[in-house]
Amino acid sequence: MKRKKLLFADHDTSNQASSINKVFMESGFQVVTADNGRSALEEVVRGHYDLVIAELTLPRVNGLGLLRQIKEVKASLPVILISENAGVNEAVEAMKLGADDFLIKPLTLKMVEIIISQVSNGLGTADKGKSDGKFKVITKNQEMKRLLQMAKDVADSRASVFIQGESGTGKEIFARYIHHNSSRKNNAFVAVNCAALPESLLESELFGHEKGAFTGAIARKKGKFEMADKGTLLLDEISEMDYQLQSKLLRVLQEREIDRVGGMDPVPVDVRFIATTNRNIEEQIKEGKFREDLYYRLNVIPLLLPPLSTRKDDIPLLAEYFIDKYCKMDNRSVKGLTEEAMASLMQMPWRGNVREFENIIERAVLMCRGDLIDQESLFIIGGRGPSAEPGYSSIPALPLKEVEKNVIFRALDQTNGNRTHAADILGISVRTLRNKLNEYKKTMAEQ
Repeated sequence: MKRKKLLFADHDTSNQASSINKVFMESGFQVVTADNGRSALEEVVRGHYDLVIAELTLPRVNGLGLLRQIKEVKASLPVILISENAGVNEAVEAMKLGADDFLIKPLTLKMVEIIISQVSNGLGTADKGKSDGKFKVITKNQEMKRLLQMAKDVADSRASVFIQGESGTGKEIFARYIHHNSSRKNNAFVAVNCAALPESLLESELFGHEKGAFTGAIARKKGKFEMADKGTLLLDEISEMDYQLQSKLLRVLQEREIDRVGGMDPVPVDVRFIATTNRNIEEQIKEGKFREDLYYRLNVIPLLLPPLSTRKDDIPLLAEYFIDKYCKMDNRSVKGLTEEAMASLMQMPWRGNVREFENIIERAVLMCRGDLIDQESLFIIGGRGPSAEPGYSSIPALPLKEVEKNVIFRALDQTNGNRTHAADILGISVRTLRNKLNEYKKTMAEQ
């Protein structure tokens, strides 16, 4: 039987760390160690590993940075982060980036035994049923089940998939579900947020560049297309892509080859394309903002995800899942919700969809003082639920621009400064959000 291979990245050289490594080796693991994030990443790139355990405060590249880069090159490789004194924010960020677990040091023998058991039973591999392992689609809604089956049926083809839906409906999770149910699942899943990068950088990020192609190009750089070769490339928020760049993307879809910026010869790529948008793409085409021929190339398999407001039957299931998730993550013992709290969840419009729902449940788990989440812990802002409409008399009159500014800063505060998630909540593009923030900064500088 082939031995499992573990990469243990930690600059701790204490006897306790040595003992942990010994336990893994005695359990049949081949253990490779790295004392910094950069050498750990090099090991991952050139070798095959069944699990990576990495310290959060690694030198050169820290644990979160290592996790992010591992998920770009080997998305299905399980990663567990460990730390002596990390807080809730670090743990939440790690899980959002795809960590399989986040453990507090020192690791006990019991923790190690659990890790060994998880790896032996397939930690990070695809689950049966309606999940791809880490990227679960939690649903009992018939329309969602139909879309999941459709996604699974086409997963192993080369056909491009176009996923449309409101912000927070789970478009990226669907994309990962398709990847992990395909024969490409052991190769890279590369996600590109087309709205998060300035137009001047997006071309280089996608296609790569040659040394000397422009000022600052001191070496050849592979683009996302080459990084996703033999795997899947997700073009997230593709409706935000510059119109001129869309024509170059169309050529890649047609010819299956790219031209690096400053390159002389085309480079062949074998990539499965998945695109997403939260906008009405037909309107974008009519307004001349999106190429119709590119739309038809991408829209071979269309998936339109329903908003949470039309799948209320999933709310109790999602509540149970997220309560369990954040109880485990934050070491809480919440058992569920009161009837009144559940009734409130069922009545809310959920304009931010599952992402908004998850944020509220996470906050409620942290604020809950008993076994059950009640109204007070569910809605801590003035004792009022997000679905309730405040009386006009309770709102002070403010200039519209000031109201807009307050709402934007509240969204940024809610998402811990994550501009992409804040833009999703606000229903605007990252580019629009960036322009608004630059406008506020300029105004403050002039005052």
